[in-house]
Amino acid sequence: MATLTYVYADSTAVLGPLAQRAEPHSYDLCSVHAERLTAPRGWEVVRLQPEFVTPPPSKDDLSALAEAVREAGRGGRAADPAPAAEPASVTETARRGHLRVLRAESQARSATDPTEMS
Repeated sequence: MATLTYVYADSTAVLGPLAQRAEPHSYDLCSVHAERLTAPRGWEVVRLQPEFVTPPPSKDDLSALAEAVREAGRGGRAADPAPAAEPASVTETARRGHLRVLRAESQARSATDPTEMS
């Protein structure tokens, strides 16, 4: 991985080791994109490293992965907010995954009751 930093005043793109903190005009790139980087016409690319390799997973990465697997095994997601209460005049008519189709009671009646049609 590498960090790309633009120096607009010098029309230069600097590609160096992965930065430890976020900086303005800096972007983290994977090894593939770091190697294929080209700059706009008239700009210079300065490469501070000849090769960019992907670092091995850190303990934090492994801990985050293990926690995600535990959550998936529990069958629930801890970050899901509690569902909001529906107004009494709204009816759920269909569901696909986490998306729902809601219809106002007046629309639901007129769609099913021919006497409500105008």
